[in-house]
Amino acid sequence: NVLNAKMHQKEADIVAEAGKTGTVTIATNMAGRGTDIKLGEGVKNAGGLAIVGTERHESRRVDRQLRGRSGRQGDPGSSQFFVSLEDDLMRLFGSERISGLMVKMGIEDGEVIQHSMITKSIERAQKKVEENNFGIRKRLLEYDDVMNSQRTVIYTRRKNALFGERLDVDLNNTIFDVTEDVVTEFKDANNFEGFQLEMIRLFSVDTAITAEDFAAKNSSTLVETAFHEITDFYKRKSEAIAKQAYPVLKDVYDTRGNMIENIIVPFTDGVHGIQVAVPLQKAVENDGHEVLKSFEKNVVLTFIDDAWKEHLREMDELKQSVQNAVYEQKDPLLVYKFEAFELFRQMLTNVNKEIVSFLFKGGIPVQQQPEEIREAKPEPKLDMRQMRVSKPQLVHETNGVPDEDTRELQKPMPVKVEQKIGRNDPCPCGSGKKYKNCHGVGSA
Repeated sequence: NVLNAKMHQKEADIVAEAGKTGTVTIATNMAGRGTDIKLGEGVKNAGGLAIVGTERHESRRVDRQLRGRSGRQGDPGSSQFFVSLEDDLMRLFGSERISGLMVKMGIEDGEVIQHSMITKSIERAQKKVEENNFGIRKRLLEYDDVMNSQRTVIYTRRKNALFGERLDVDLNNTIFDVTEDVVTEFKDANNFEGFQLEMIRLFSVDTAITAEDFAAKNSSTLVETAFHEITDFYKRKSEAIAKQAYPVLKDVYDTRGNMIENIIVPFTDGVHGIQVAVPLQKAVENDGHEVLKSFEKNVVLTFIDDAWKEHLREMDELKQSVQNAVYEQKDPLLVYKFEAFELFRQMLTNVNKEIVSFLFKGGIPVQQQPEEIREAKPEPKLDMRQMRVSKPQLVHETNGVPDEDTRELQKPMPVKVEQKIGRNDPCPCGSGKKYKNCHGVGSA
């Protein structure tokens, strides 16, 4: 019997027969864990289950698991492992030294060697491999800790947006952070015109701050002034969107409210568009303000998800590239931490600006009529059971063309390939000259 990972249906039968008298079962390492072999009649008296291993593994744990198949729960058993100096484990750790010693002792090829030196050499090799693997896993966890801290920040923001917890607070902080970045950037450069254009580009706000105020006041004062202007504008815009959407939502609720649970409301900033699913009853009950809440939720989730997926790709590339830092005698992990922090900070800055820009510039493009309202439904799944009929069963064909097709049946023609003439071959014209000196003059 052969016990491997390819015959799942027969595995139970093979394991059940493995403990019978005279049964030999050849197994891979999959039999080393979670496999209990019940001994048959007369097997205990014969010495129990005998385990024969064909190699020693890199991990001592795997060897112990294989040995542990015998002698379970007080049953008798034995185990014997055979090792060759050509095995991977011995070849990597000291096989040349041991083989040289065997030659000096006059031991021939194929002769059985049983000595404590061999056993200790194998255990030392296994210990080195285990220490190396432990170091690799420890290093990998240190890299994962960097990603885990970033993942916690992103998932917290996403959870707040998804369930509505602290969404207003997060958006307020986002607007303040973007305002502070804009003021700081252009204040340091003493660029008032750039500040005005950036306020219009991101917030659609023509600021009341004058050039004199921009030059005389400090950054914190300018941030507070601009932040109040921006939040006042956003409140007015929110009320306008609610008033714009409420009449249509009210009409749809009165006529088809018993049939529609969620309703699709489109938003666009002139470049990008987004379809927002809004609960109809709740939107009517709070005079259309639910539309804006759903709009904010969808915008935050959309931009965070897109940016996070791109950031994960960049982090994978960064992890590969920082390994070259060892040639500069630098710790790749430290370089990875510094670069990852900078990437994450830049990603958050870009996401905040994209969210703020769409929230302030986005709006309902045209007021939809009640007849044009579309209900938010999940996309229907394709039923593959209806697609098992082959094409000849659907349409009767003759030579690959349906009978209803009036096209002529064209017989496929063979493809002809002309023989290529070499430059040094005789010219086919019969002149006796080489092709390159006759009709092939000037050809490549």
